[in-house]
Formats: sequence, structure tokens, C-alpha cells
Amino acid sequence: MQYPLWQILVTMAALFLCILWIFLLFKVITDLFRSQDVGGWGKAGWLLFIVIFPAIGVLTYLGVRGPSMAEREMAAAARQEREVQEYVRTTARIPNQADELSKLAQLRDHGDISEAEYQRAKEKILS
Repeated sequence: MQYPLWQILVTMAALFLCILWIFLLFKVITDLFRSQDVGGWGKAGWLLFIVIFPAIGVLTYLGVRGPSMAEREMAAAARQEREVQEYVRTTARIPNQADELSKLAQLRDHGDISEAEYQRAKEKILS
């Protein structure tokens, strides 16, 4: 059985276009649901249009809302970056109880605080 080179190239090109189409379809649907300026009924209408008439729906969506897709994606990335940075800042500020207790023990061992002060501080940290 022979499979000529041109048929292999045509098959590969068709496969590439199918994968590209699926990627574009998911990108449009993701952008649609990420968008804050379209209400629920608007999103439902766009989704229905894209599902019933996929080619026309996606091309229309790209024509109407395509220029602002990059802006929405960059805003979402910036929002996610801010959330990660805030999480890191918040997590880094929380002192670990074990670290605090070891610092207290060092202060007590060096004689900087008394045993009673150590016990009060220890109870405060553990509570």
C-alpha cells in the first residue's frame, strides 16, 4: 500500500488546521467568559451563536471583539500577578511559631529575658 508524499503533506496540513481551529475556538470561548463588559445574556447569546454556527460565530466574534482580546488577557495576567505577589507578601510576613520559640529560647539562654518572661511570651505565641 502506497501513501504518496503529497497525501502525507495534505493530511498533516489538515490535522494542523483542525488543531489550530480547536485552539482558536477555546481561546474565543475563554475570552468570552473572562470578559467583564458582557453580561450573562450577552455571553449566552455569543456562546449559542458560536456553537450553532462555529465558523461564522468565531469569525464574527474576532471581528467585533477581537481587537480588545489582548487587553483582556493582559489585564487578567496582571491581576493574577498582583494576587500572587500579595500572597507571597502575606505569607512571608507570617512568622513561624517554631522560629519565634527558638528566638525566645536563645534570649532566655543568653539571659536577656527571665524564665517568667519566657513562659509568658511562649504562651502568647502558642495561643
